[in-house]
Amino acid sequence: MQNLTSVSAADLTRRIDNEDLTASDLTDACLQRIDQRDGEVQAWTFLDRDHARAQATNLDDQGEPGNAPGALHGIPVGLKDIIDTADQPTENGTVLDAGRQPDVDAALVRRLRQAGAVIMGKTVTTELAFFAPGKTHNPHNPAHTPGGSSSGSAAAVAAGMVPLAVGTQTTGSVIRPAAFCGVVGYKPSRGLIARTGVVVQSDWLDTIGVFSKTVEDAGLIAEVLAGADPGDRHSRTLARPRLQAAANAKPPHPPRFAFVRSPVWDQADGEVQAGFEALADDLGWQCEAIDLPPSFDTGHAVHTNVMVAGMAHHLGHYYERGREQLSDRMCQAIEDGRKVLATDYLAGIDHIRRMNADLALVFSRYDAILTPATTGTAPLGLETTGDPAFCALWSLAGTPAISLPLLFGANGLPIGVQLIGPIGGDAGLLRTAAWLAAQKGMDVIPV
Repeated sequence: MQNLTSVSAADLTRRIDNEDLTASDLTDACLQRIDQRDGEVQAWTFLDRDHARAQATNLDDQGEPGNAPGALHGIPVGLKDIIDTADQPTENGTVLDAGRQPDVDAALVRRLRQAGAVIMGKTVTTELAFFAPGKTHNPHNPAHTPGGSSSGSAAAVAAGMVPLAVGTQTTGSVIRPAAFCGVVGYKPSRGLIARTGVVVQSDWLDTIGVFSKTVEDAGLIAEVLAGADPGDRHSRTLARPRLQAAANAKPPHPPRFAFVRSPVWDQADGEVQAGFEALADDLGWQCEAIDLPPSFDTGHAVHTNVMVAGMAHHLGHYYERGREQLSDRMCQAIEDGRKVLATDYLAGIDHIRRMNADLALVFSRYDAILTPATTGTAPLGLETTGDPAFCALWSLAGTPAISLPLLFGANGLPIGVQLIGPIGGDAGLLRTAAWLAAQKGMDVIPV
């Protein structure tokens, strides 16, 4: 069978539209790749091969693929196992939800099905999308972590098991595993994609994100997922953004980058620091080093308060019915969250607004912020999912962020380049990211 694991999702949709490929053939190719790689990578927590094939067959039987309205007709997609599916279990990375079978699809799953996607299966998440690692290994080197909490989603795309996958981010759970696994990871603006039917840690921080081989692919799936839902009060009713077209558009002027070392620059290892200094120099007049506004100095502490307070509220029922079956770190976070004063939590929400007001001046001069995605390459071992220090500020602000696999460490593992755009400026961010990826010859090849 033709090797399709290195083909972008956008190209696959075009092949299906042109009748050069069927949904069944593509699904079989992905299943074959899973058989080849998942024994080592272990990206999946639920996979029913017959069910995946049945979905693909049904799509092929709907008529001429070229006339199908769905933008993802026949494209297999992996879903992080905190996203509800009515036809597959959703166990949320905890034994407390073992065998849990939702009655209805999450809002984003409904959109995927309407677009003709094949829901391939559920990918491994850390415990309740927090820090306790799952079983997944890094496809580049299985001795290293893939990152988290969207571990399986990033690894499945990196290993060529599926062209697209969906995850979530509260601190760094999309950007960090994308960086460690060497794929594109895109966290949209808060509210762009409704979270109804997805495990909640924090109303103010949780964001749906996607993994792909290219910036165009990230725009393709995010455009399908975008939209409000009554179950998510933070989702916004907007005209559907043309994200795929934006990723293919020529910038109206040479992009300007603000190189931000951020308050955690000293936590980056020397290899990351040197790589970013060299990248900034290579961009020349298009890149200028700046300091973040003072509101960002306390951003990490504010993020922690808002996050753990949300966890205490939304995940406290797990603590009450099965504390002994939760990790120590999860228990500690919930206990810490119960100590956060209401006044401090509300002050944190006000701080988010202040940060975005301060960022408005930055983005009046620059198209994107350039900063590391992680402190280094993927750490050795599976005991940790890595440090999300370079992601927390942008998760707090709710700004769109994207990681591009443009740098590599001496150990051969990828280093992600993170770009940040203004909240609501997703199309512009993808256009700028695609420009930078093209300039630097980004080529994501399954490993």
